Amino acid sequence: MSYDLVIFDWDGTLMDSTRLIARSLQSACRDVGIAVPTEQDALFVIGLNIDDTFRHVAPGLDAEGRREVAERYRFHFLANEHEAPLYEGVREMLADLRGRGRRLAVATGKARRGLDRVLESTGLAPWFEATRCADEGFAKPHAGMLLMLLEITGVDPARAVMVGDTTHDLELATNAGVDAVAVSYGAHHDQLLATRPAKARVSTVAELHRWLTSHG
Repeated sequence: MSYDLVIFDWDGTLMDSTRLIARSLQSACRDVGIAVPTEQDALFVIGLNIDDTFRHVAPGLDAEGRREVAERYRFHFLANEHEAPLYEGVREMLADLRGRGRRLAVATGKARRGLDRVLESTGLAPWFEATRCADEGFAKPHAGMLLMLLEITGVDPARAVMVGDTTHDLELATNAGVDAVAVSYGAHHDQLLATRPAKARVSTVAELHRWLTSHG
């Protein structure tokens, strides 16, 4: 199968930010005096919307408590966001794919404000034909995010592939009828990713680059 449109998750797929996200969530919980999630639990919820995140890491927390945790999370994340680089080889991979005529998009659990900020800081904004964020509709793994990108680009689901580092990304692809490639260098480990359908599982950006160029 060859693909016209490659849809990337952002955190943990293009940007090395998963540990920062997990630490920020742990620090936020510590700040408000609730149980601090393990790193594994904090990594697991990356990409989910805020309600699903809290159901997993802080069940029973009331609305005011959620607001406080979210506020402290933003504080810690923004204070250290500059520490999160693109993974080595990402810029070269995207440039090569574009040079081969591949169309690129982003489907992310980030809020629009956050994605726009990192697209500007990395200079990658012009490289993506379309982007979709969790606060613009249904969050992962609901199919809506991918279906909207397919509608915007006019690409048939059979001609698109979703690349992500979590089971939420793989479930999103399945729900939208789109093929998926799992990357195991991000938030979810290879054994967990293997529980969901994917055309391939890769462990490095270089391996992902090779797979995508051989399927286009």
